[in-house]
Amino acid sequence: MMKPPEKKIRVLVVDDSAFMCKVLQEIINSDPQLEVVGQGRDGRDGVALAESLCPDVITMDINMPHVDGLQATELIMTQHPRPIVIVSSESREGAASTLKALELGAIDFVPKPTSGIDLDMKTVREELTRKLKLAAKVRVVRTATRSRISAAPAPTLGAADFSGAVATSAQNGGKIPMVVIAASTGGPAAVTRVVASLPKDLPAAVFLVLHMPAAFTKQFTMQLAEVTSLSVKEAENNETPQPGTIYLCPGSHHLRLSFGGKISLDPGPRIEGYRPCADVAFETVASYARALTVGVVLTGMGNDAAKGVKMVKAAGGYVLAQDEATSVIFGMPAEAIQTGVVDEVLPLDSISAAIKKRVAKLCRLAPVVTR
Repeated sequence: MMKPPEKKIRVLVVDDSAFMCKVLQEIINSDPQLEVVGQGRDGRDGVALAESLCPDVITMDINMPHVDGLQATELIMTQHPRPIVIVSSESREGAASTLKALELGAIDFVPKPTSGIDLDMKTVREELTRKLKLAAKVRVVRTATRSRISAAPAPTLGAADFSGAVATSAQNGGKIPMVVIAASTGGPAAVTRVVASLPKDLPAAVFLVLHMPAAFTKQFTMQLAEVTSLSVKEAENNETPQPGTIYLCPGSHHLRLSFGGKISLDPGPRIEGYRPCADVAFETVASYARALTVGVVLTGMGNDAAKGVKMVKAAGGYVLAQDEATSVIFGMPAEAIQTGVVDEVLPLDSISAAIKKRVAKLCRLAPVVTR
């Protein structure tokens, strides 16, 4: 008995450029698992076609007439949710809009393909088809708007919560608690929610490692600064981490912590397919901070951070992972959990409270940490 043909993933393309629609259609239809079922020439078309065609996944341009990609993404994700992959420029303006779209519920993004059929186009082809297949498997939900996230008040804790902070630093040769947060697909929105709830007096340095291009991390730094009362900056080479500061790893580098506790940025090649590589950050921070390390693994595809969390645990640190129900992609958290070293598996909105609780405990205990 012959096996029935596998059902193709139905893709809606939304872009106001006829040429770009043609390029995207050729890329998508060249994959035997994908097919374009409709094309919208602006966001208004996209919203209507998303409802009438019920595609498995949508590619969305940003700059379009009538209704732009941001408005269309918000309308689709609040009315008739569908997985959306943003196809945009990596310019500063493109990065800002793409990150806003991700906060509004888009699943992922790919750079706009150039007109030439060259190595760049081949890279875009592989990335686009891979991400479309991945996005089609995501269980989408109606999402909150970016304005609601931004409006969340930054909490503060009483003096008693972190009363041992000075003692901890003094007893550990000046060392402070260090939190390393890793994320990939779905990461920008997840990280935004976590840091928005961290208190302004958090006596820990926070390192963020996300899989995104350099232009995006620079823009993401500015957007995070709008939702948190902690200081936010892109990490710089040879600087000493300070409490109450969030350090975002530039997308063009790996982030390491030296034996002396200074940040080291490495522009070297990808490690295990990733740059930045979360494993590198987890391992080197744990080697320095030992039991003062808190490792956090959020939504994302792949197994980055799985090796790193084992190092965190071996050094006496604490490990948190996002649960499956609230993860856009339960890849990275699942791989971390399978190592058997994760201390708590939590829904996204409980992560920041768990970080605060662990840091407060470290401050109260002020453990003696040896290198």
